[in-house]
Amino acid sequence: MGVSDATPAFSMRGALQSGLVIPAHPLALTPSRTMDEAHQRALTRYYVAAGAGGIAVGVHTTGFPIHDDKIGLYRPVLELAAETATAALASSPRPFVRVAGLLGDTAQALREAQVALALGYHCGLLSLGAWRDATDVQILAHCRRVAEAIPLFGFYLQPAVGGRRLSYTFWREFAEIPQVVAIKVAPFDRYATLDVVRALADAGRDDIALYTGNDDAIVSDLVTDVPVTSGGRAYTRHFVGGLLGQWAVWTHRAVSMLREMQDWRASGATSVPRAWLTRGAALTMANAVIFDAAHGYTGCLPGILEVLRLQGLVRGCWTFDTHERLSPGQAEAIARLSAQYPELVDDAFVAEHRDAWLA
Repeated sequence: MGVSDATPAFSMRGALQSGLVIPAHPLALTPSRTMDEAHQRALTRYYVAAGAGGIAVGVHTTGFPIHDDKIGLYRPVLELAAETATAALASSPRPFVRVAGLLGDTAQALREAQVALALGYHCGLLSLGAWRDATDVQILAHCRRVAEAIPLFGFYLQPAVGGRRLSYTFWREFAEIPQVVAIKVAPFDRYATLDVVRALADAGRDDIALYTGNDDAIVSDLVTDVPVTSGGRAYTRHFVGGLLGQWAVWTHRAVSMLREMQDWRASGATSVPRAWLTRGAALTMANAVIFDAAHGYTGCLPGILEVLRLQGLVRGCWTFDTHERLSPGQAEAIARLSAQYPELVDDAFVAEHRDAWLA
């Protein structure tokens, strides 16, 4: 059964443009690799209570294997998240953007788009992992076809976790697709990141919201005004929010941080507080541990789940890939993060509400 947004005057494009914290929703599993429904609901309730402006489900952080028909969890996982979020928002309605991860060839992506729309999702985050050897022309044809079925949240995923390099020319043409509402820019590369910003400006698409997916440069992305030109007009663009695996943890603090930055922008101040840059460096160092950057991100998903396990929000850091596990020393490093970076964590907030979310 589909669900609708809790606010009747909801505008997806307007909500995205306002700037949101959108956690990439993990998947809570049992030791036998079945969905742990109680803890999965608790995660969704956590994100709503923390003040997130939406959730992204069926994305890399959720685990791409749920898209496999043999596992058969794509619809159940999306449905559970949508229904839980709707119930959690009932007492205090607000705009809440539901983003569905879309995967595979065009036929599969279209099937998944139909499922997502039926469940009340507003747009699709289109992964291009299955198109790593395709030409730009082929990929753009795929994107245009899927955009006819569901509004697109573009996705520049770094190659280390299944993405591919995409040129300025690709993004310039992608920006011509009318149904594109936002782009998650996550190549973990400054040159590539700025290519996307420049392409949107050159296309004149100020209506496409920029979302950072660069977990290694969250604060830098959010406080930087990028100089661009369009039609002879010089101006700046900036990332309005983030759709991040890092924001699947410590979400309450992420919401506070983004609101602080939004207030700073609204004040008209031009100098970036040095304390934010220090916080940004701390967040990048913490993310390096959680995402297991030292081992090429092999422990990325288990790392996210381990943070949530320590908070009591999931029972373990299991994924569908039995070979995917924490790297040597990663668990010990994650256990030290709360003491090392107390300004980043939301352990007290979670502890206060966890039992209610699990009920």
